[in-house]
Parts: sequence; C-alpha cells; structure tokens
Amino acid sequence: MGERAMRPFWVHQLAEYLIGISLVAQGMQDPEPLVPAIAGAVVMVNASIVRGPLGAFKIVGRATHRWLDLIVIVGILVAAVQPWIDVEFTGRLVMLVILVPLGFLWFYTDWAERKDRKQRRAEKAGPKGEELGRSAGRMAGNAYKAIKKRAE
Repeated sequence: MGERAMRPFWVHQLAEYLIGISLVAQGMQDPEPLVPAIAGAVVMVNASIVRGPLGAFKIVGRATHRWLDLIVIVGILVAAVQPWIDVEFTGRLVMLVILVPLGFLWFYTDWAERKDRKQRRAEKAGPKGEELGRSAGRMAGNAYKAIKKRAE
C-alpha cells in the first residue's frame, strides 16, 4: 500500500464547519439540545481558530490543531456515552456517527503549513526565471549588435 491521499487543509476546515453545523442543527431538533449543540459549537470554534484558509481567528498553527482535533474527537465520544447528562438517543447516535467522518478527515489531511507568498514566488521563479531573463538579455544584445553592424 502506498502513500495515503492527503486532502488540502481548506477541505478539512470546511468539513469541520459543516460537521459542527450539523451537530448544532441536530441538537436543536432534540428536546435536550445542550450536549449535541455544545459539541457542534466546539467543532466550529476549533475550525475557526486555526491558521488556515478558512480560519476566522487564526490563533493556533496546524500542528496544534491536529492535536486539538483528537481532543475534540475524544470529547465528543465521551459526551455521547456519558450517563450523567440527559441526551436523547438520536443526539447520542448522531454524535457517535459524526466521529467516523471526523476520524477520516483527521487521518487524510495534509497538515503542512503553507509558506508565505514571497517564499512561494521565490521558489517558483528559482533559477529558471533568472536563466530566462539572462537569455532574453543576451538575445536583445545580440540583435542590437547585428543591427548596428548592418548599419555600418
């Protein structure tokens, strides 16, 4: 088996927002909405604080977010199976089912930080851009010399 296919980080963030919204919406359908709604809010806050394309507050890096995701997943699992606070069966079931896409999302995400724009442009230009500029300059110089020589 080869390398696993890594998803871009914006897909991870968008999916977390959608999962959080669905948990809040499910909570609002239950007579006891507190636990699923809080779980959804925690997922959305977690998605919004990371430095990524869809981050609202950009407080933590992707490496920290990776571990926060695991804490959120465990927290939702505990909230779904805990016996102390009353949660409807459908709310518990949805929280347990939501753990599957969250787990896959976590496992298949590319966590690499994106370089800033200046760095990306410098790497993209690299020696090829400089080489192209030099050859264009040489061609212009040679053309000038040829025209000057013919004019004589």
